[in-house]
Amino acid sequence: MPELPEVEVSRQGITPFMLGETVMRIVVRNPSLRWPVPSELQEMVGLTITSVRRRAKYLLLETDWGTVILHLGMSGNLRILDHGTQPSKHDHVDIELGNGKLLRFNDTRRFGCVLWTRDPAEQHALLAKLGPEPLTDDFSDEYLYQRSRKRKIAVKQFIMDNHVVVGVGNIYANESLFSAGINPEQPANEVTQPQYAALTTEIKLVLARAIKQGGTTLKDFTGSDGKPGYFVQELQVYGRAEQPCSACGGLLKEVRMGGRSTVFCPRCQPRLKP
Repeated sequence: MPELPEVEVSRQGITPFMLGETVMRIVVRNPSLRWPVPSELQEMVGLTITSVRRRAKYLLLETDWGTVILHLGMSGNLRILDHGTQPSKHDHVDIELGNGKLLRFNDTRRFGCVLWTRDPAEQHALLAKLGPEPLTDDFSDEYLYQRSRKRKIAVKQFIMDNHVVVGVGNIYANESLFSAGINPEQPANEVTQPQYAALTTEIKLVLARAIKQGGTTLKDFTGSDGKPGYFVQELQVYGRAEQPCSACGGLLKEVRMGGRSTVFCPRCQPRLKP
């Protein structure tokens, strides 16, 4: 599933072609995505795109009249193409622009969405209760420590909660906890403030490196230019169960948490007693 770095890479890729451009036509080939593509999306025709933003894993294409809220789901991707480019089987929505280009949304599994709102985007039900962005000053060790004091769930599940902080998906939670030396099964309220200081720093570093590398391609994700993400080459624990730890040489262990693979080093990430 595309995570925050992949969505940010997509945003950076499409912005130069869309910002300041007028929407000439909207083509909806299949409205049956995670939620139906609303007919009101056609209100975008004739409007100018004033901003291309990201909030969590949502892309926001803003105009003076309304905003497209776009989510890539599990397998979605975006392409910038020329007008007249023939669609393939899973090309569901095109936004044609005045510069001769179009934004094409492709989604094999159709778990993504393309929505339209006339209200401020942050008031939409999908965005209204999200936590802070991890790459901003709002996300700090003090914030994370205070939010965790009454939370007995495992720290990995805690930092993956979008109400706590957005965009720390499974891959990046594994990697950040390893770099910070924190056991993913440690209850969130037993993690100390110095540990949270290390963890917030590592989350920011890991996400920033992933964005710089174009994201992490495991199966479906490619950027808007069709290229895969290369952060997969830097993964230290995710997908490496029973392989040697890059730090100590011990074998990495895998457990299931919340139905997801969690890989860590028992030596480098010991479970601490309260």
